Amino acid sequence: MHKRTTPKVFANAKELNRSLTPAEEKLWTNLRAHRMGEVHFRKQHAIGNYIVDFCAPRRKLVIELDGSQHLEQEEYDRERTIFLESKGYRVLRFWNKDVTNHMEKVLNAIWEALGEERGDKNNSAN
Repeated sequence: MHKRTTPKVFANAKELNRSLTPAEEKLWTNLRAHRMGEVHFRKQHAIGNYIVDFCAPRRKLVIELDGSQHLEQEEYDRERTIFLESKGYRVLRFWNKDVTNHMEKVLNAIWEALGEERGDKNNSAN
């Protein structure tokens, strides 16, 4: 059986899970409990040596929220995205300020990536 990650990365993910940023909390409110249709998301999900902010494993979709610190780590983010894409994931990136100020646009982009219809009866993110 192939392990998804190492025990150390998994422990780090559990710790991050307890300390979401305000933008992560706000987006999680819209993603959790199948609020994006029938799609199940996980927060602070470990994939290889990386911990992604949100992941819909069955749909192979990763959502990353970036703050100002990401301006100085563009190369790291690029390598991380290349790794995730090599594992079959599609990576969506949003700035924290977009989640805070333009949530509807962020949710629309996620819906579009999922190929879902906004009128899904299980969607309470509208």
